[in-house]
Amino acid sequence: MHEIVSAVAGKPVIVGISAPGFAAMRSLALKSMEFGAAGVMMTPPAAMRTDEQITGWVRNAARAIGEDIPFVLQDHPTATGVVMAPRVIRQIIEENPSCVMLKHEDWPGLDKLTTLRRWQQQGKMRSISILCGNGGMFLDFEMLRGADGAMTGYAFPEMLRRVVDLSRHDVEAASDIFDAHLPLLRYEQQAGVGLAVRKYILKQRGAIAHEALRTPGPHLNEEARVEVKRLLRRLILRDPDCGATSS
Repeated sequence: MHEIVSAVAGKPVIVGISAPGFAAMRSLALKSMEFGAAGVMMTPPAAMRTDEQITGWVRNAARAIGEDIPFVLQDHPTATGVVMAPRVIRQIIEENPSCVMLKHEDWPGLDKLTTLRRWQQQGKMRSISILCGNGGMFLDFEMLRGADGAMTGYAFPEMLRRVVDLSRHDVEAASDIFDAHLPLLRYEQQAGVGLAVRKYILKQRGAIAHEALRTPGPHLNEEARVEVKRLLRRLILRDPDCGATSS
């Protein structure tokens, strides 16, 4: 962790601390802040089902790690099975001043974004940052619904930044870039093999030295590599400035 914080040269680092017990979360949170993290991220475990259980867990977790540590609330029901309605998220934000950001990964979740931003505009909820995940699959519309940006992975993170920046003043240009990358985004979203696709491309781009995933992670077979190279060739035609290589 210390090496990562040092390598990013002052950019804020958020560390995921979700764990079965509060003691482990507190230990990791304190160590993360000691190493220079800007904050931590947590999400209620799968056992939390009712609204009261969810809000109570977050309240207790925030107290356990220390209410002086800023935290991101991750809303990712497809992965955790925990469903947080907008009113639950609002309650968490209002009850926990140390909650400073929402990582929005509900799917579909565009209306949730609209609801939360409307409450902020109406003074019914304090303002927080909202960054989106899910591999950027809906980033173009999420920006239009009020998201501040992306907090996710993709083989071309520059595209995510360009879409975020352009969405503020040239929506059509943002959509053009996003549309050019959408076939590859979709391919990278395949369950199981998606991370292997991303690491394969990142290695081709020179960003990492090895594409291997930790065991038992999958590896790309020759057919998949051919498909990825075809997607990259087509991407270069539509977005020549993307920095892709199809070799």
